[in-house]
Amino acid sequence: MAKELKGLTKRSVSYSQWYNELVVKADLAEQSDVRGCMVIKPYGYAIWEKIQQTLDAKFKETGVQNVYFPMLIPKSYLSKEADHVEGFAKECAVVTHYRLKSNPDGDGVVVDPAAKLEEELIIRPTSETTIWSTYKKWIQSWRDLPLLCNQWCNVMRWEMRTRLFLRTSEFLWQEGHTAHATREEAEERAKQMVHVYADFVRDYMAIPLVVGVKSATERFAGALDTYTIEAMMQDGKALQSGTSHFLGQNFGKAFDVQFVDKDNKQQYAWATSWGVSTRLMGALIMTHSDDNGLVLPPALAPIQVVIVPIYKGQEELEKLNEKLQPLAEKLRKRGISVKYDNSDTKRPGFKFADYELKGVPVRLVMGGRDLENGTIEVMRRDTLEKHTTMFDQIDNEVPALLDAIQENIYSKAKTFLDEHTYECNNYDEFKERVKEGGFFLCPWDGTAETEAKIKEDTQATIRCIPFDVEQDNPGIDMVSGKPAICRAIIARSY
Repeated sequence: MAKELKGLTKRSVSYSQWYNELVVKADLAEQSDVRGCMVIKPYGYAIWEKIQQTLDAKFKETGVQNVYFPMLIPKSYLSKEADHVEGFAKECAVVTHYRLKSNPDGDGVVVDPAAKLEEELIIRPTSETTIWSTYKKWIQSWRDLPLLCNQWCNVMRWEMRTRLFLRTSEFLWQEGHTAHATREEAEERAKQMVHVYADFVRDYMAIPLVVGVKSATERFAGALDTYTIEAMMQDGKALQSGTSHFLGQNFGKAFDVQFVDKDNKQQYAWATSWGVSTRLMGALIMTHSDDNGLVLPPALAPIQVVIVPIYKGQEELEKLNEKLQPLAEKLRKRGISVKYDNSDTKRPGFKFADYELKGVPVRLVMGGRDLENGTIEVMRRDTLEKHTTMFDQIDNEVPALLDAIQENIYSKAKTFLDEHTYECNNYDEFKERVKEGGFFLCPWDGTAETEAKIKEDTQATIRCIPFDVEQDNPGIDMVSGKPAICRAIIARSY
């Protein structure tokens, strides 16, 4: 095993430390010189690009178009929607000046006091306000609706406690913003997009989910309803992995976005917004990876197959090249991303450990004896199992193997989610068991007081009221003893 892996903390020792080390050792990201911000390295960004490209295509299939809005928002815009500004005020970074000047007292530069802005600008924590101030110019008639826009960008939310990918002051994301003529159409769009996210996370990221609606306390600031996808990490904690918000007419009214409907009457536009971020990278790492490093689903792996020749001398290398380079091209023609690593700068053992650490799904190895026998060694990253197969069959075997790995990774995570989801009706039992992690399906009376007590007593929160749970007879609230209005998923979370 390479030196890089010897220092990787085991999950059983410290799950948090294991995660932090793995992100860095697998070359995904590192801390930047700006506190709370990160540098996403090429390998990490390659995964994000696959996420971005796949989701972007799925959005466009629903009629969404991409746009771009400025990252600076006038402070007055945030004051127009009361709940929204209340939700983000403590996280806003503020631009107050527009110029620097040479320091009259010595080296360097200082802020020029004469360059103070008349109105401060906020680095976007989210873009509802600036987008809806623009929509006022774009929307006059019902014929202009629906307006379906999305932007890929960065946002800034000043965080005191940060962790790479999971919570950073600046992060990358997409934010969709749609305007509609009716409440029903807007609600349908908000629900549609949370299911777009859920399908993507299940099918491509191989992560099972609970999909549902947030409690009023946990809603997005300014929303009437927030729909969410909640994933379970290997330590039993929940990770909110994407949200879609039905915003009602709040932003339409705040920014006076009115249109003439089919009856020639003035109406305020109905709104949604929805987003996922580089937090998905954290979900990917924490759901699947092991003590040997990353485990990546083939659908998102930057390198799906690595081919490593083992050789003694230039002559043997040339013979292996004649076999393996055409194999790499055959696989690429099948749409598989392949790296052929015949470099002589690293020993084979180092290469094996490095690609294992980086979660490459399939490793193919061929040496001199394999060359003589017409065989090749195959290793799958998800199980670490090896087998030898005939060389002339491998280009047909690999696609099926990648599909099997994708399916197995999902199945393993789904089994973990199922085995750590519990029904619970007793508060004392809940308080004891929630310390160990897991999702708890519990009766809830719907009050903020009960929700606050659960959080105060256990640090757990209501993650969502799940869509796929029968709610006809939810039972008695385990905290208040009052009749429950629903059964909710409660868990500790990131």
